[in-house]
Amino acid sequence: MNRLRDVYVLDAVRTPIGRYGGALARVRPDDLAATVLRALLDRTPALDPARIDDVWFGNANGAGEENRDVARMAVLLAGLPVTVPGVTVNRLCGSGMEAVVQAARAVAVGDASVAVAGGVESMSRAPWVLPKPERAFPAAHPQMYSTTLGWRMTNPRMPEEWTVALGEGAELVADRYGIGREAQDAFALTSHQKAAAAWHLGEYTDEVVPVEGADLARDECIRASTPEALAELRPVFRPDGTVTAGNSSPLNDGAAALLLVDEDGLRATGREPLARIGAAAVTGIEPKYFGAGPVEAVARALKKSGRDLAGLGVVELNEAFAAQALACLSQWPDLDPAVVNPRGGALALGHPLGASGARITGAVAHQLAAAGSGTGLATLCIGVGQGLALVLER
Repeated sequence: MNRLRDVYVLDAVRTPIGRYGGALARVRPDDLAATVLRALLDRTPALDPARIDDVWFGNANGAGEENRDVARMAVLLAGLPVTVPGVTVNRLCGSGMEAVVQAARAVAVGDASVAVAGGVESMSRAPWVLPKPERAFPAAHPQMYSTTLGWRMTNPRMPEEWTVALGEGAELVADRYGIGREAQDAFALTSHQKAAAAWHLGEYTDEVVPVEGADLARDECIRASTPEALAELRPVFRPDGTVTAGNSSPLNDGAAALLLVDEDGLRATGREPLARIGAAAVTGIEPKYFGAGPVEAVARALKKSGRDLAGLGVVELNEAFAAQALACLSQWPDLDPAVVNPRGGALALGHPLGASGARITGAVAHQLAAAGSGTGLATLCIGVGQGLALVLER
């Protein structure tokens, strides 16, 4: 049996992340996906686009303008040869990382030599949907659903405690792990401060690419705040709760993509890779505690790779909610907090659902390249109760 091939991240790019109804709201999701795909190729002129064996994109919605396999649409819109295929995957918030995992697996087993993996979401342009009636000529008013975020058209057989709103799930995680309001607000404030500092220092210059027709040079949701301002915000999901708009990730638009290659692909491009893909793991958890999903996923990924928390040089933990991120961190006492989201996280940068997994994977790869060596980890919680983690090496 042939051994698995090494899989390298040759490059990783993303768009600036737009706020809901903001600078990217008029850009279609398939155009966002095409933007990052085209950028990868423009940055690697030695690569013949016809050599790309497949393109994987994650997307959490699929009900709007991205409905006809957005990966394939991005291939065509980006001007790639029509012979290059594309496939779209959905693991909700983990979709972009799932695309990376599936693409890397194809390269590792020899089904591909050159692949693109990424993710895209336009929460601004997520459509309203109207289910078909159960019978002809209904007399009642129809029910319309927004597909922007969360549960809709829920199966009545699903237990109610599993279908709580995402924010209520964050409250439940906060209760379970003893995460108070003050700690959540402080964590959120630090995320914004780190993100603003990273942009000021030019740490995102190598990975963020412009979107044609959009006046947006950097992530749109980063803001200067204070502990006092955050403390004034009212809880959103419970009158006496701790989860607010200030310590939750916003609704966003954006795309990210990575170029993955084997040794032959490296030789064809003549470029030095950013990092190498290591072990991945996905796990399930009780849906209402979805925010703690990364805990077991990280443990399994690290065990597969023969690494441990203390040896990690950079960790990108997607910040869906401050409560959720802090709950995970409380279970990792051996992890140095200084290596976690050193350039800010989703609370500040934003969380365009299907793109976030690709964004944080690319962020780890760029930070490993800047460091010159080390081990990194990217991980996310996933709605309906899952966790996904991926180890990278350099």
